Amino acid sequence: MPADSPASRGGWLRRGAVVFGRVAGSLLVAASALWGGLAIAYQAPGGVWGKGAAALLWTGLCTGALVAVWRRGPWRRRAGWAYVAGGLVLCGWWQTLAPSNDRVWADDVAKMVRGTVQGPVVTLANVRNFDWRSDDDYTARWETRQYDLDQLVSVDMALSYWSGPAIAHTLVSFGFSDGRHVVFSVEIRKERGEQFSEIGGFFKQFELSVVAAEERDILYVRAGPRGESVYLYPVRMPVPVMRELFLSYVATANALVDTPRFYHTVTANCTTLVYQMVRAIVPGLPLDTRILLSGYLPEYLYEQGGLDARVPLEVLRQQAAVGPLAAPGDDPQAFSRQIRRHGPSAPLAPSP
Repeated sequence: MPADSPASRGGWLRRGAVVFGRVAGSLLVAASALWGGLAIAYQAPGGVWGKGAAALLWTGLCTGALVAVWRRGPWRRRAGWAYVAGGLVLCGWWQTLAPSNDRVWADDVAKMVRGTVQGPVVTLANVRNFDWRSDDDYTARWETRQYDLDQLVSVDMALSYWSGPAIAHTLVSFGFSDGRHVVFSVEIRKERGEQFSEIGGFFKQFELSVVAAEERDILYVRAGPRGESVYLYPVRMPVPVMRELFLSYVATANALVDTPRFYHTVTANCTTLVYQMVRAIVPGLPLDTRILLSGYLPEYLYEQGGLDARVPLEVLRQQAAVGPLAAPGDDPQAFSRQIRRHGPSAPLAPSP
């Protein structure tokens, strides 16, 4: 039969389709093996032995399925069905994992902020105002504060860099005409003894929390005891949008008190939730990779008119640097003035 005959070409196409199917099946099994292995490592009960046994079983099922993709034999169908059954059990167990507000929490996220709104006055319960001597030596204080949104005059974005130039924690500070500030921060709610993990954030390791805090607490502990590089940028924002953003934080915090939610490294983190809140207020705000690579948010905001375009970005970055800092005193307003000593002395005019 000629090599270029229709029957020959059909044979090549069939063989090519079989190889393509096997490669695709192998990739699917490998991806499920990786996901399942990490899910078991981060969430399976039973301690080291329980996790190890579950991981060994899942690895065996995936290995059998992978061999069955490429080799024929009487056991092939049984291996495939065993893999499917194991996958269904794994997915069913995963769906049973539910977030909770009832755990033994780390001290700095032990309480959740809740807000009540009466006209322009917002009352926040559980505003954090710790005295930090080191990252593990502090005096805990949770206080109730009232804020009059008719006196809201400024919004600052704080970025705290802890893992290279692309990764930063995003905080938003609201300033009032009497010199007070309150910072909102979307954070993981760590259990006592837990450490942050980017990978664990994909696998339901942490609940989500909104923290409201004094600047002398939440900015100092990052720039001081934790040794992070903190930058504070004045954001150009119309006052009505400032108010809506403040109320969005309050609504988000209240919703998490009533209905706990898992943190997610990509879809529900300190930056993406802020972006979602702002986009609900300012429709059309473009999605950008710098929303995920939050260390580059200043460039994004500068392009969108959120920072003062009359000043070069590098100059704004130099002015925004916070630190080095001495331990703050008892006056939160004095601390807020101190960290703005290199920045503008008056609020920027809002963008149109």
